[in-house]
Amino acid sequence: MLYFTRWKALAIILTALAVCLCAVPNFFPEATVKTWPKWAQRHLVLGLDLQGGSHILLEVDSNSVRKDKLDQVRDDTRRTLRDAKIPYTGLAVRNDAVEVRISKDSDVATALSKLRELSQPLGGLMGQSGQRNLEVSDAGSGLIRLAVTQAAITERIRQSVEQSIQIVERRVNELGTVEPLIQRQGIDRILVQVPGLQDPTRLKELLGKTAKLDFRMVDPTVPADQVRQGGGVPPDSDLLMGAQAPKQPYVIKKQVLVSGGDLTDAQPGFDQRSGEPIVSFRFNTSGARKFAQATTDNVGQPFAIVLDNEVISAPVIREPITGGSGQISGSFTVQQANDLAILLRAGALPAPLTIIEERTVGPGLGQDSIEKGELAAYVGSILVIVFMLLTYRLFGVFANIAVAINVAMIFGVLSLLNATLTLPGIAGIVLTVGIAVDSNVLIYERIREEIRGGRTAISAIDAGFKRALSTILDSNITTFIAAAVLFYIGTGPVRGFAVTLGIGILTTVFTAFTLTRLIVAAWVRWKRPHSVPI
Repeated sequence: MLYFTRWKALAIILTALAVCLCAVPNFFPEATVKTWPKWAQRHLVLGLDLQGGSHILLEVDSNSVRKDKLDQVRDDTRRTLRDAKIPYTGLAVRNDAVEVRISKDSDVATALSKLRELSQPLGGLMGQSGQRNLEVSDAGSGLIRLAVTQAAITERIRQSVEQSIQIVERRVNELGTVEPLIQRQGIDRILVQVPGLQDPTRLKELLGKTAKLDFRMVDPTVPADQVRQGGGVPPDSDLLMGAQAPKQPYVIKKQVLVSGGDLTDAQPGFDQRSGEPIVSFRFNTSGARKFAQATTDNVGQPFAIVLDNEVISAPVIREPITGGSGQISGSFTVQQANDLAILLRAGALPAPLTIIEERTVGPGLGQDSIEKGELAAYVGSILVIVFMLLTYRLFGVFANIAVAINVAMIFGVLSLLNATLTLPGIAGIVLTVGIAVDSNVLIYERIREEIRGGRTAISAIDAGFKRALSTILDSNITTFIAAAVLFYIGTGPVRGFAVTLGIGILTTVFTAFTLTRLIVAAWVRWKRPHSVPI
């Protein structure tokens, strides 16, 4: 156990040195680090509790999710009855259900059979319990009622939250922020933490917009001003307002020619003729085909670009647009064009998000946390160093050197991963110091037992390392498993603690059985001791 070949010793030293050097960028100003090569710019990122930032809690609008689900059921009901050629009247949403009256009594049984095909078992664990998304019943007198179950609403909210998390993450990342934390909280809430962002105004604007983009035709049959003054809106049209002040009314057909879901890219730019900010967009193959068909069939007619039920612009189609791309203009500022491009690239939210909690952690509070964390680390480390020196003397010095290198390697690995360091992460590092010392204590106590058993100094040291190996591996493996479980089932600060603890265990095993043993082996070869100063 005490013999090392020259190459093995060199490999251990170079490994420890290389990992420790990864922590060096943390000791230089960020402006200096940015001048270094890309591979050398990896460093620790301080979490929200250490450098301050924005904390926002969002809630998915469950009423909007319920309304969308009922609208979908209504449209499915209309399509099913039309395909079956069953006449009906009074199709409408009433009291959280869709109701339709079948015109002929002889068609009621057929209509019930067809509509019950819309009732499907819910997926996942709910599907195994026999719950379904719809309850279809005959209310008498030809009236059929399709009620959406609460389980279906809950499942739709869950899906909306999962989809919203992905979209929110893309929007936040587009801002260029570092290591944002975006995670689900409860059934219908999303937690967003952005370290270093002291002014969350722009972030809230981006997160608060649904960004549902549609391309629809303007209805020229009814003047918008007349409708606004009390005239009737055609059943297949909507009255929408323009996005720019002064607000201008538009009568827009409900039929969507192309949806924003067919967009593949959106970039801000400037119009070559007027120089005003615009947003250029590009469709996928399906969207390009639908857009080309729509513009070909409606040359000379105005069409509307609608974002979140507001008309951004309503240009006239001068000629068919067959290239699958176009541009949106609407008296934007440069910032507005950039934000719109971000929203379109990230995609539309499945339901509106409401900000129910907002906090801004100032850098002063973060600095106070750093100072207290450093104080705890210093006090703990000093007490450990003093204990090891008093208890194991020279071998205590060896252990302290190994522990110092161990901590430097932890920071090196965290820097290499561009990990986020939080207060719980600092606690994990302090705990690792104790675990690393514990490994050395096991080795040294085993050496003492071998000496009391009558072994010579060199033989006792060799046996101490050899026989303590299994005990140290067992204890560290079980702790590592606990850290892995915390990482996979935990969130936020718990994960930060688990990451530093897990990395610390790996570096502890390395330093205890390679570095400490190498130091002791070098001392044995140099001194050839007849007794062990322990």
